[in-house]
Parts: sequence; C-alpha cells; structure tokens
Amino acid sequence: MTTSSPRPAATRSASRRILGVSVAIIVALIAAFFVFASLFTDYLWFDQLKFTNVLTTQWIATVSMFVVGFLGMALPIFLCIQLAYRLRPVYVRLSSQLDRYQEVIEPLRRLAMWGMPVFFGIFAGFAAAGNWKTVWLWANGVTTKTVDPEFGVDTGFYLFAMPFYSTLLAFVSAVLLLCLVITALVSYLYGSVRVGQRELRISKPARIQLAVLAGLYLAVQAVSLWLDRYLTLVQPEGRITGAGYTGVNATIPGLAILAIIAAVVAVLFLITAVIGRWRFPLAATALLIVASLVVGMGYPWVVTTFQVKPNENSYQAQFYDRNIKATKEAYGVADMKVTSFKASTDTAAGQLRADADTTASVRIMDPAVIGPTVRQLEQYRSYYQFADDMDVDRYTIDGKKQDTVVSVRDLDMTKLGGGDSWNNRTAVYTHGYGLVAMAGNERTSDGEPVFLEQGIPTSGFLSDSEHFEPRVYFGETSPDYSIVGAPKGTKPVEIDYLRGQGDESDDTTTVKTTFTGDGGPRIGNTFTKLLYALKFQSEQILFSNLVNSESQILYDRDPLTRVKKVAPYLKLDHDPYPSVVDGHIVWIVDGFTTSSTYPYSKTVSLQDAIADSKTPASAVAFDNVNYIRNSVKATVDAYDGSVKLYAWDDEDPILKAWQKIYPATIEPISEMSADLISHVRYPTDLFKVQRDILGVYHIDDAGSFAQEDNRWQTPEDPRVKGQLQPPYYLSMKMPGQDEPRFSMFSTFIPADGAGDSRQVLMGYLAVDSDAGSKAGVKSPDYGKLRMLELDTSTTVPGPGQVQNTFDSNASVAEKLNVLTIGKSEVKYGNLLTLPVGGGLLYVQPVFVQSSEGTKLPTLRKILVAFGDRVAFEDTLTEALDALFGGDAGAPGGDEGVTPPDDGEGDTPPEQGEGETPPDDGGTPAPSDAVAQALSDAKDALAARETALKAGDLGEFAVQDKKLTAAIEKLLELEGGASAE
Repeated sequence: MTTSSPRPAATRSASRRILGVSVAIIVALIAAFFVFASLFTDYLWFDQLKFTNVLTTQWIATVSMFVVGFLGMALPIFLCIQLAYRLRPVYVRLSSQLDRYQEVIEPLRRLAMWGMPVFFGIFAGFAAAGNWKTVWLWANGVTTKTVDPEFGVDTGFYLFAMPFYSTLLAFVSAVLLLCLVITALVSYLYGSVRVGQRELRISKPARIQLAVLAGLYLAVQAVSLWLDRYLTLVQPEGRITGAGYTGVNATIPGLAILAIIAAVVAVLFLITAVIGRWRFPLAATALLIVASLVVGMGYPWVVTTFQVKPNENSYQAQFYDRNIKATKEAYGVADMKVTSFKASTDTAAGQLRADADTTASVRIMDPAVIGPTVRQLEQYRSYYQFADDMDVDRYTIDGKKQDTVVSVRDLDMTKLGGGDSWNNRTAVYTHGYGLVAMAGNERTSDGEPVFLEQGIPTSGFLSDSEHFEPRVYFGETSPDYSIVGAPKGTKPVEIDYLRGQGDESDDTTTVKTTFTGDGGPRIGNTFTKLLYALKFQSEQILFSNLVNSESQILYDRDPLTRVKKVAPYLKLDHDPYPSVVDGHIVWIVDGFTTSSTYPYSKTVSLQDAIADSKTPASAVAFDNVNYIRNSVKATVDAYDGSVKLYAWDDEDPILKAWQKIYPATIEPISEMSADLISHVRYPTDLFKVQRDILGVYHIDDAGSFAQEDNRWQTPEDPRVKGQLQPPYYLSMKMPGQDEPRFSMFSTFIPADGAGDSRQVLMGYLAVDSDAGSKAGVKSPDYGKLRMLELDTSTTVPGPGQVQNTFDSNASVAEKLNVLTIGKSEVKYGNLLTLPVGGGLLYVQPVFVQSSEGTKLPTLRKILVAFGDRVAFEDTLTEALDALFGGDAGAPGGDEGVTPPDDGEGDTPPEQGEGETPPDDGGTPAPSDAVAQALSDAKDALAARETALKAGDLGEFAVQDKKLTAAIEKLLELEGGASAE
C-alpha cells in the first residue's frame, strides 16, 4: 500500500518563497541603486564646484538629526512599553472585555512592542532632520552686542537660541505625552490600571511610572512657559510685533506665575510616585488649569479692555517707540537721511541748468518695453532669445559712466523646429552667444536703441578686449543639460554662430567650438554615464558616440539654482543680472540672510513686500521675516558656471553663524576685483522690503505712529491697476549730493485703508547703488538711504495723477491719435520721477508698435510734466525746452537726434491742468498738404502690411520709415496750424 507524499507541494511553496524573496531583494537593490545614483551625482556636482563640504555638512546634519530624533522618540516609548508590560500584575482578575482584548492583541504583542517605537521614531526622525538648521545655528550662534529693551538679553539669543529651545521643548513634550498615553494604555490592557465600581485602582509600578512621566511632562511645560515670556517679544500684539503694555504688565508676569505653578505640580507628581497619594497633584493640576484661564487669559483681557483701549496712545507710547527703533534696525533703515523738501511747481527758462548731468543721463529706453525691438534687430536665429524684461547696468566708456540696458543672447530650445533631436539639444545647441548693451539715455532717429555692444560675432566696447568670452553656457534659459568637451584634435560640433545666410548643416558657413572650461562633472567612463542616464532618464547618454573620454555634463545651469544649491541658507533676489567682469559675462546674484525672531521688529511677508507690476505676488507665502540683510554677493560665470560667494556684510550675525557651519565657502570682500565692485548694485528686493516698511516707519515719533496721521504707501503702477509701481535705477544727483550717482528710486503717496488714496506725492526715496570702483573696498556711500519728505504746503501730483493728466490733455491726445493711425498702438514706458529744478520732474517715453504681426516698439515721443505743466515732443531735449520756457538750460541724452523729416514748426502751447482747450467753432477741412500726408501714410501702411505678410523684413523696414515720415509730417502741419 502506497501513501501520497506532501513534498511536491512543499517544494512548490518553498520555491515561491525563494522567488518572492529574490524579487524583493532585486527590487530593493534597484531602488537602492537609483537612490545611490541621485546622491552620487549630487556629490559629483558639488565636487566640481568645490563646494563639497556644503553637501556633506547637509548629509551629516540630516542623518545625525534623524538618528537623534528616531532614538529620542523610539527608546523612551520602547522602555515605557517594556516597563508597563513587565511590571504588570501576574495574578489579577480581569473583566471579560479585557480578556477578549488581550486575546486579540496577544498574537500581535511582539510586533506592537517593536513596531510602535519604530513607527513613531521614524516620524520623529524626519521631523528632527527637517530642523537641523535650527540646531546647527544654535550650536554656532554668535552674540550681537545689542540687547532687547525688556529683558536686557542679547538679540543673538532670539536669533539662534530661542528657536532651538522652542523646538527642543516641543519635541520632548511630544515624547513624554506619547509615553504617558502609551503607558496608560498598556497598563489598562494588562490590569495595572483597573476601573470599576466607581473606583480607580493603580498598581504601585504603574503609579510610579505614570506619576514620574506626568511630573516630567509638567516640568517641561514649566520651562516652556518660562521661555514663552521671551517669545512675547517676537509675537504680534495689537498693531506692533512685541509685547505692549498688556504683554509687559499682564502676559509676561502671568506666564512666570504659571511656570512656577507648573513646576510645583511637577514636584507633587514626583512625590506621588513615592507616597502614592494622587489628591495633591490632581488638585494642583486643577489649580494650574484655573490659573491659566484667569492669569493667562482673563487678566490680560481685563488689562486690555479697561486700561489699554481707553488710553491706548499714552499706555502704548513706550512700546510703540520700542517697535519703531527695533524695526528700523532690523530692516537696515535706521541711518536713513531725511530731508524736508519744499517742491516748486512753477517753470521758468534755464531752471534745469544746475541739473544738466541728471537730465543728460535720464533713461528713456525702458527695459520692459524694448525687448521685441532688440529681438528683431539682434536675435539672428530663432533658437536665440533675449529676456522680456531686460536689466539695467552701467559701464565706464571713454572715462565717462554710462547707464545701459543689457541682456544676454540665450538659447530658446523650443524653437529648434525640425532640428529638435537629442543630439542637437544635448551636444550641438549648447550655449548662447554674446551680450547686447544699449545706451539707456539715447535713441536713433528711428526711435531704436543705440547699441554699444551687439552682433554675432560680437562688436562693441566690451568685445574690443582680447580676453572677452562671449559664450553663455550658464543662463536663465539654458537647456536642462548639455554634454560638452572633447579630446584635442576632435572636430567641433557645438554651434557658435553662422556666417551670412547659410544653414546649420553647412560647415562652411557655421562657426563651431568645443567647450574647454571646467563646467560640470566628467562622464567619460561607463559608470558615470550609467548614473547620469538614470538621473536624466536618457539611455542616449549611455550609448551615444558624442560622449567621449573628455566629456562633461552641464546641468542646474540657471544662476539662481546654482547659488541656491551652494548657499541654501540664503534667500535670493528674484532678478539676477548679467555684467561683463574682467572679460567674462557673469551673473550677479544678491543673497539675503533673514530671521523672523528679532525682538520688537515688525513682521512682513517677503513675497507680499516685493510684489509689484513686474513681480507677481505668490498665491501662498509662508515667508514671514522681521530681519533682513544683503549679506552675500554671488557671481556665476556664464562660461564655466563657477560660483563665488562674497561676504558683503561681514558684520551680519546670521552670516557669521553660517560661515562657521560652512567654513571656507565665502570669500571676504577684499577678494572682489575692481571691475566686479563697479557692477554691484543695491538689490531690488531689499529696497522693496524697505520701502514697504518705510510707509509706516519713516517717522520717529510714537505719537504720530499711534495716530497714523502720516502713513504712506507706494503708488500703483499707472498702467497696471492693482499692482505697485516698481522702483527704478538711474544715475542722478539727489539734493545734497555733489555729483550724479547710480541709485534706485521710488515714491510715496498718502495711505488710505479704503484703497482710494490721494494721488499726491508725500515722499521720495533713493538709495545709493554705486559700490565704487576700487578693488576689495565698498564705497562708504553705498546703501545710504535718502528720503525727501515733501512740504505739504505745496501739492505735488503723484504718478497716478500725472498719468491721468497725460491721458486727458487735449494736445497730447491729438498727437497720440496721429501715432495710432492705421494698425499701430502706443506703449508707455516707465514713468520716472526726478527731483530736479527745485521740484519733481516726470518723464515717460512713448513707443509705437504695430498692433498685428511683427511688433517692433520704437520710441516716438517723450512726455514730461512739472507741476501742472505738460509737454509732449519728439525728444527729451525738445520736451524739456518746451516745458521750461523754450530753454530748460539742460539737454537730455538725445540732444543730437533728429527724427525723420522733422520740420521746424513751432511747438503748440502747453495745456495746464484744469485748462480747457479753445473752441475753434468746428473742425476745418484738411489742407492739401495734410491730405497728401494722410494719403502717404495710408499707402505706406498698406505696403508695410504686404511686406510683413510676405516675410520681407527689409521692405517692411523701408515702408515703416515712410509711414513714420508721413506721421511726422502730419505732426509738423498740425504744429504749424496750432501756432497760427
């Protein structure tokens, strides 16, 4: 008789287990290799930039804090579970319900005893790892030698220590609370704590464990309440940040009382662990709860309601003064020079003679408008592009400083068309080429920019240097990654530029190059190729013949990305700008150190403070700060991507702490070359934050602060409703200065909570943005804030009112109607405000472009206003002369420009604000000359549109000039008619 054997089934089951385990191991190894690939390629990137210690410090800190957080949570929970279980009563009668619970739990007991500590430990580890910066700043914090006005504690305590102590106490509180809850649960399940017949019975071991945990928890709460006294200095109270009258006289003493009570309760719980009586600690706990309601909430409410509110201005004066002083110090505006300015609104001949240097440098080329024109004139190929909003810089040309509008010719990888292949995107189209620079204060007779540096190959005052490097491998729109480099003698494949009208496939017309710098990790071996193939999910990297023994891979090429990675503690200005420094195009990036725990300083949202018509507000912003410094100037070389960090404000305590955390990553200012110093400018975002603060804190008097009788705001952009007017850079001489300085400016109007502010000027803010031109030395005037506080006895129109005057002026409207004949539209440039001639001069360039097809904005007219007078002429020089009695005494930078077919007709009389244009009794029939000019304009417009549709840009330009000439002829005729 035979019996069946179970071996085949067992074999199959074992095989399945082996297969399952093998698959799991393989999956785990693959996942681990992907993680390794990501980490190792990060290491290669930082190593190539010589910032390896930044990455390793982050790794070490993150791992260390994860371990500390994991063990700090897991070990106490594990010990509590073990103690509660092992010290359970062995012989005890349990309820039938608990018996059923134990039957269910017992098979999972071991898993729970180990799983719960691991589960909570992992969460605690990640939380601790996310707070490593707080711990490292505490460990490396410095003193500031400035003390708070309430406790007399160094502000370094608030910047570095207090955030750490708050985090530590919160973590320990969470650990003890979880231990207490888990101990109570285990003790209940295993009979150490029994509830029944209106009686609570606790075994001695459970009593000791629970009482000790409760005592420790309350002791931590006592310390936390004591620390909360200091936290009141960085929390809002009423209109200010920091403790006011109620905080100092009710909240802070109340927290001290509660801390003492909590400490007493903690001692009572520890006594209970020994003597076993719960009555005293429980009664004390009830007292603590009642005291927290009375002392922590009720008493401050009584003080606020019955003392402060009825006498707020007098009671809060001392604390308003604290807030004003601390806010000014924290935002770097304490040393602002305020000058009372009685502005003139009358005009007279020669009035601008003393300001000739300023008027000659007024920037009439708006970097936000002329982008399409620059693209048409300088783009050359569809795969190039320029920034929509160009940058403002300055250069010394022939010994004279010149404000310029600049932009790099970067790549546009969306315009490769049929050439959009992996080979072309990765190894052929690898870099942009050159930088264009235009005079900010000049224009051609056709209204186009005057180029100081242009072309492919480059030509101009910058490329005249034999060391000039025009290639842009690292830009704001560079490809995600490029593979460059090759052994000597290898035929180049990277396109530099094309000669003439050839195409990219014709080697006789294409100039090619090979990258020779050190710009990225080397991927010449199979292992690194595999790693980067995984990183970028591109198998071509592994198999392409373009990847050779000398290949480098360039990625993370945006200048902001590069600086953010090597200096993760900085907040960066949103607008890096290109400059040519020592022959190389470099991106200059401003870095800020910030804090939200500076005592008594006003808290603002960084994103909201910098939002304007050029920088949209963020929908969600968690970036509150109450301290900011421009502590670091960073550069990114556009050719090889090298990053350099310079300690611009080496007295900043936060920067000092980070320098201790990341040693040898920041160079002193003494290492900055003279050429680099000359291109450094005051950061836009910092200026925006400061002007936001100065809307309220331009005053020094607590009484004025309390009454809000002199509150200002930044005016809206006259052409963008609901958005603030951006600040602007100009070279100008402020009242009290000996010579024009490259500076940034903004204006203020009265604040109105209802959103309908009076459009009159109250203040004019300027900051010196010229750092000088001496190697390693910052100009003593750099960063100096100057405020012109306008005398209220004279009403000076603000930007919104001036723009309305421009729009409603009959003479201006008539000329604008001529400019929009046919399919043309008007674009207004930046409305600039200049303190010249004893008053405030407004200047706004007016551009004209086609409303369809190719849009090529060209500068046609200049609007100017002074007081209630307005002029609208072809050039700034003519407009100023027309505004100031026929001779302003100072020319604009466009003095020598003669617009096409410009006649000698007289300038029509200006219309003052509120004047009514004369009624001539009807519109006369056009003269023969006017009719001819209209006919010429119509014919030129039709021919221009035909050329545009045919793609003939040469003919388009010819007809555009004819159209311009016809329009100018109309203006001449109208001017003559007005004069008659």
